[in-house]
Amino acid sequence: MRPDNEAGVTEVRVRYAETDQMGCVHHRHYLVWCELGRTSLMRRHGVSYAELERGGLMLPVSRAEVEYRVPAGYDDRIRIHTWLERVRSRQLVFSYRIASGDDDTTHAYARTALVCTDSHGRPRRLPEAVRRELAALVRATPSGAAP
Repeated sequence: MRPDNEAGVTEVRVRYAETDQMGCVHHRHYLVWCELGRTSLMRRHGVSYAELERGGLMLPVSRAEVEYRVPAGYDDRIRIHTWLERVRSRQLVFSYRIASGDDDTTHAYARTALVCTDSHGRPRRLPEAVRRELAALVRATPSGAAP
């Protein structure tokens, strides 16, 4: 099952440089796609990483999990389904389903946790307006999504 449209879908096409000697997307690129999905989702809802950083706040990844299912290959059309699972005062948890843009085959499920810090790495609260905006997007994990 796909997350709903409010959750956000970002599409990419696999570049040759993203594949390994076996012609499959190298595992490291799935986390890059997760970053693309979450920054796109946040931007669509009025929250910009760049603006947060200019304001002295950072959102480093504190945890990342990827479960690989079916390899993707060169020139495949990929859809990154992204949704927010949890928003806390100092933490965001995003989930992802990375799927084929042609037949909806699931290539991978992923989850990342991000913490809010200042530019020196000290924990900080998310600004209330940002937390409120993102909290409105929180949804339960769709059935059929990450196990």
